[in-house]
Amino acid sequence: MRPLTATAATDLPAQDSYDLVVIGAGAVGENVADRAVQGGLSVLIVESELVGGECSYWACMPSKALLRAGSVRRAAHAVPGAREAVTGAVDARAVLDRRDAVAAHWDDAGQVRWLQKAGIALARGRARLDGERRVAITASDGSTRTVTAHHAVAICTGSTASLPPIDGLAAARPWTSREITSTEAIPARLAIIGGGVVGCEMATAFTSLGSRVTLLARSGLLADVEPFAGEAVAERLRAEGAEVLLSTSPTRVDRRDNGTVGLTLPDGRLLEVDEVVVATGRAPATDDLGLETVGLEPGSWLEVDDTLRVLGHDWLYAVGDVNRRALLTHQGKYQARAAGDVIAARASGASVDDGEWGRHVATADHVVVPQVTFTSPEVASVGLTAAEAVRRGLRTRVVDYELGWLAGATVHGEGYRGTARLVVDEDETVIVGFTLVGDDVGELLHAATIAIVGRVPLARLWHAVPSYPTLSEVWLRLLEGYGRP
Repeated sequence: MRPLTATAATDLPAQDSYDLVVIGAGAVGENVADRAVQGGLSVLIVESELVGGECSYWACMPSKALLRAGSVRRAAHAVPGAREAVTGAVDARAVLDRRDAVAAHWDDAGQVRWLQKAGIALARGRARLDGERRVAITASDGSTRTVTAHHAVAICTGSTASLPPIDGLAAARPWTSREITSTEAIPARLAIIGGGVVGCEMATAFTSLGSRVTLLARSGLLADVEPFAGEAVAERLRAEGAEVLLSTSPTRVDRRDNGTVGLTLPDGRLLEVDEVVVATGRAPATDDLGLETVGLEPGSWLEVDDTLRVLGHDWLYAVGDVNRRALLTHQGKYQARAAGDVIAARASGASVDDGEWGRHVATADHVVVPQVTFTSPEVASVGLTAAEAVRRGLRTRVVDYELGWLAGATVHGEGYRGTARLVVDEDETVIVGFTLVGDDVGELLHAATIAIVGRVPLARLWHAVPSYPTLSEVWLRLLEGYGRP
């Protein structure tokens, strides 16, 4: 693991009490604290690692930096003229150097300066609940202090990688998302266990960086989105040299004395690699938070209402991954804005159930969750899949369109392929699901998110004219495929 540089705390002078104590200074905790301070509250945020959290140093930002060079090279090779100018392979060392810069070299000085500017106090150390509205903080030197929250405590500690029960796996010291995104060298041979977002993105990145990648998925790839998305990603990975093994999980994993790793597959094959990555799911980072002191189970996901308040505890909030509503940074930040506003409102005596504050609760997590998977091709989705809409009892109609038929795709590059899917609620004639698969489609997703959140009738969408020649013209073609309502 890379060395971490944690800048000194901003809590000067230290106080014994604050209106709000936030445990965890990742993107979610920062946003809860910021909104609460803007609402007039005093806030202490407690962090045991780096201010900025998982997204800044081990997830969203470094992973996308690792993916970008391969994406740009791929785009250039699709366009005659650019293709001839880009003749070499991706420079892995340069990519890693840029990744280091994007991750601020694992130094949180910039984030700490932001806390200071925002008026948020920072305590370095491990925080544990010590009964209602009390938080005990243990610093790295072993010293402790206990602070009291006048109004609320918000748990924003996120999630950690979970290991599946495969013989020998834990002892083999596998990489997780943290090690793969912060690696200082590119493994010649890399096995990735897990066909979800992390597994597929890292298979894409490290194939472009020169690794011989084997991706093992217990079922198909990207199982939570439309089936054609995972199929397209698998096809592209194979075309670019990766081995993709579906419906396959190792029966045993062993780390050898020489540092290499052996994976025994169900058919008896022995796969030998230099490193193995586990990307099979997440667990709540709540095992050492003192939950037992307030009647909650350590290591559990925390169930919340739409104001992000833990059920049965009117002073305790759980925001972001820990509540398991939507394990995505942007959704966690959305929750955080709602939670910070609600905590400030309740502290002032306002009701959050009616009037102005009623619109600040977090309801989007139930259905309208947008996500872009930065694989090759990209996968962008929001709302319900066709199958999920049927399971929910909706009377639906599905419209598909091949993106390669668009004039904008022709301009984009040779051989462009992709698929768009519209899922329409026939009773309401509104969109309830939208999926795009194709190169550089992620930037198109927000239009669909707005259409679904706003429940814009299809009849009205005919008057939202897309620009020509762009990939956005897919909206017109999908509406034509559906027909006038």
